[in-house]
Amino acid sequence: MDALSYFGIVLVLGIIAQWSSWRLKIPSILLLLAFGFGLSITTGVKIDDYIGEETLLSIVGIFVAIILFEGGMTLKLSELKEAGTPVIRLCTFTVLIGFVLTFLVMYYGLNYAWQISALVASILTVTGPTVVGPLLRVVQPSKKISSVVKWEGIVVDPIGAILALLVYEVATLGWSNDAQGTYLLIFLKLIGAGVVFPYILAKFIIFLLKRHLIPDFLHSVFLLAMVAGSFAAADQIQKEAGLITVTVLGMVLSNQNAVSVRHIIEFKENLQVLIISLLFILLSGRIDMMEMKEVLVPGLILLGALILFVRPISVFGAMLFSDTLGLRERAFISFLAPRGIVAAAVISVFALEFEHAAEAGKLPYAIAEQAHQLVPLIFLIIIGTVTIYGLLALPLAKKLGVTAGRSDGVLFAGADSWIVEVAGALAKDGHAVLLMDTKYEKIAEAKLAGVPAMRANILSEYAEHEVDLGGIGQLVAATPNDEINSLASIEYVHNFGRKNIWQLAPEDKHQHHSKAVSHHKRARICFSADATYNELSTKFTKPHSIKSTNLTEKFGVEDFYAEYGEEALILFVYDEKNGLRPTTPNFRNNFQNVTEPTTLYAFVPDKEDVACAPQTAPMGL
Repeated sequence: MDALSYFGIVLVLGIIAQWSSWRLKIPSILLLLAFGFGLSITTGVKIDDYIGEETLLSIVGIFVAIILFEGGMTLKLSELKEAGTPVIRLCTFTVLIGFVLTFLVMYYGLNYAWQISALVASILTVTGPTVVGPLLRVVQPSKKISSVVKWEGIVVDPIGAILALLVYEVATLGWSNDAQGTYLLIFLKLIGAGVVFPYILAKFIIFLLKRHLIPDFLHSVFLLAMVAGSFAAADQIQKEAGLITVTVLGMVLSNQNAVSVRHIIEFKENLQVLIISLLFILLSGRIDMMEMKEVLVPGLILLGALILFVRPISVFGAMLFSDTLGLRERAFISFLAPRGIVAAAVISVFALEFEHAAEAGKLPYAIAEQAHQLVPLIFLIIIGTVTIYGLLALPLAKKLGVTAGRSDGVLFAGADSWIVEVAGALAKDGHAVLLMDTKYEKIAEAKLAGVPAMRANILSEYAEHEVDLGGIGQLVAATPNDEINSLASIEYVHNFGRKNIWQLAPEDKHQHHSKAVSHHKRARICFSADATYNELSTKFTKPHSIKSTNLTEKFGVEDFYAEYGEEALILFVYDEKNGLRPTTPNFRNNFQNVTEPTTLYAFVPDKEDVACAPQTAPMGL
């Protein structure tokens, strides 16, 4: 197989794995690893057949840098108001306790050399932000838990790499007076290259963007070049400093208000999906199945120890004498530590370094044999932690009561009286709803009606990043302003996905294309093609009620209209399989056959009012 065919197959398999995991609702990393092993077994081809090991690890390093930079850009300092203390404890005490316990398991329990034991212990202090994120989207825990776990996953990655670097230096240099001076120099280089350098670079980038010295079409690739360049430069100053550099660079850029970097974040997120797909297939394809078999027993022992003892003891030990997290929250966090691509990439680098050091006589030769086992060992841990946490995180969260349950609740942009009435009917049946408006009197009315509401601008950074949207999975933009509805729809695609973004039918739909808002800047139209804000407001001024009606095989949608009349307007529909969702303009045509119990939430005019009303064409559904 030539190189072009190999890389083409890897790319196709990566996207198939991502799509399949989305459809099957399982962690994508499991399918990526399976495809990587399968490709290697069926074809006998590995990435090493086309690229040398040193070159491959350099490419992997840059890819990991991009992932950590994107992760750094998601870290908002405002989240630390609520989650700061737990994050600090998890990134210090939990790392320290986890390192010690893992070292003891490796050294005394599995009889590895202390150098290898310390290296594995340092690398396994990391969690996997690339696998934690998808798990959090499935579990939907509180905003506090999400913030804590996200910060931990991103911040501990460079910490684990630095620990691995220190272990390597101590293993090869010892603890002489000269070595201590070397360690001090390493520390100073890490501070300079990992903190000072990226801070200055970030300010320089902001300066260029603020003065429009970089054209818009180059923003994303310019940042990509800066990430790769800064990572390489920092790594030249001090090995492994690059991981700190890119994380700090991302944090500084995301926590400033001088220029918008939202479009850059979206580009990096899309790029991250591609990078992860490629990396896991390529790296797992390098591992021989016989090597995995050799480390199966020690790997399973280590995996059990990590899940059952090391992580729980580390989390609960770190949270002693702190009341910032409740017992249930601590229990959930102690059972969420999957390892991801950073662990795989770092162990690949240092396993090779230890082998070279042993061959050069800096370490006992027996260590080279143990170092050769590290890559399959860590991949076994990755597979095990992702599988176990991926399958059990949601049931555990439900058992502990730290999840919002279904994530099909509705965020309403707008809080007019008719929205309050509809949202109240949904909330009465246990559906999560939240109304957001800038008018105090509207929010007051909603709260008096017992409907969750918040006075905030739907387009504000506060609304998008700081509001707890637990249980909320879709937006209905229903303000009087069509342009605001369109803007909100564009902004919240990042949060909910295009499938779950809705807006009212615009008032300008019949206007000339030179006056109407472009269709690609609008979300999905909900309720009816005629259900504009003005039409709905007029409808709800007439005597009516909001009825929830159960459909069955014997009582279908046509029976509903026969019962309540053609003037009835079905707004939301709910069934156990698909959850809660707004109706669409073609809802009636596509909903003739009911296969399971379904609830309709509909505007129903009073029969006396319908009888007195002039005969007009009903609103289309």
